[in-house]
Amino acid sequence: MLTTLAVENYRSLRDLVLPLSGLTVVTGPNGSGKSSLYRALRLLADASRNGAVAALAREGGLPSTLWAGPENGVRRGTSRVEGKVHSKAVGLRLGFAGDEFGYALDLGFPVPGRTAFNLDPEFKREVVWSGPALRPSALLADRAGPVVRTRVSSGAWGDDRFKIRMTDSMLSEFADPRACPELLVLRERIRSWRFYDHFRTDADAPARQSRIGTRTPVLAHDGADLAAALQTIIEVGRAADLAEVVDAAFPGSAVEVREQDGLLSVELRQHGLLRPLSAAELSDGTLRFLLWVAALLTPRPPELLVLNEPETSLHPDLLPALATLIATAAKETQLVVVSHARPLIAALAAITDVGTVELEKEYGETKVAGQGRLDRPPWGWPSR
Repeated sequence: MLTTLAVENYRSLRDLVLPLSGLTVVTGPNGSGKSSLYRALRLLADASRNGAVAALAREGGLPSTLWAGPENGVRRGTSRVEGKVHSKAVGLRLGFAGDEFGYALDLGFPVPGRTAFNLDPEFKREVVWSGPALRPSALLADRAGPVVRTRVSSGAWGDDRFKIRMTDSMLSEFADPRACPELLVLRERIRSWRFYDHFRTDADAPARQSRIGTRTPVLAHDGADLAAALQTIIEVGRAADLAEVVDAAFPGSAVEVREQDGLLSVELRQHGLLRPLSAAELSDGTLRFLLWVAALLTPRPPELLVLNEPETSLHPDLLPALATLIATAAKETQLVVVSHARPLIAALAAITDVGTVELEKEYGETKVAGQGRLDRPPWGWPSR
């Protein structure tokens, strides 16, 4: 389980260190940095697939995503000292620590004049360690520039040095199980992380269409395979769980999956109606709730499941049922829920243990409300 998440110089997250629990709710007012935190977690996951550089390019390149304020956030009285001068190398740093492993990366600008791709960030430093804290003796793999070195079974550094490109992560490009098997374990764990963010529910939404059915233990990010995911939940023996959560949300209703010529579609039977409603007839809120059901009742729980504002477009009456669904999923996987819905947060706190992290913004910088320096989880970045 992850216990700490750290971000430095990503958008409004100039210097953020968060504690994580089995179920963490990140909340705060609009503009406080919740979406930036969600994106930072996605960037960490993208690194394991060598997609961090492309993900940053979609956001306008590294310059567009870096903290835009002064380096140290200095204040004098009620005003803030503004300036663009940096006394140290500028970098976007992301990392996490857990019970077994920790990981940190440091992305920076390429050396001027060596390439035309000056917006592509380079991996200046990248490390993996054992245990919850970064210490020199706990390092398992250490990448400085293009060179990777690893520990051998005796605990000493191996004689071999492995070279990778500056724009590649060692999580994706260094895959020698003999040199560092822990690196492969960590990579696969990160690759199992799952993110869901604002399912489409418009008239042309993929979830409203009939699709060829294949066994689907993991709902696609766009919900296109909703019918197949629900049918998989039924066939793996969780039909009772599915029926219970649907009835709690829509009393007297039951979800069905219709098969015709290999095509699967979702239908909802409701009390008092002579026929079931097709997916095309369902309201946006009803369809969205069924998408969350398919995502959270997954037969293949990930190491980490991250939900971004799952309350969007849901009627307030559905939030208690959604809270129960999230709490049930948290028994099998670690969850981070980004939400500003107080009723949902209160419903979660009433039925399970929740670690609540409230964000606020001060002088353009995202901070954890009420967190002093001594309250932060211990964290240190590897130097360049």
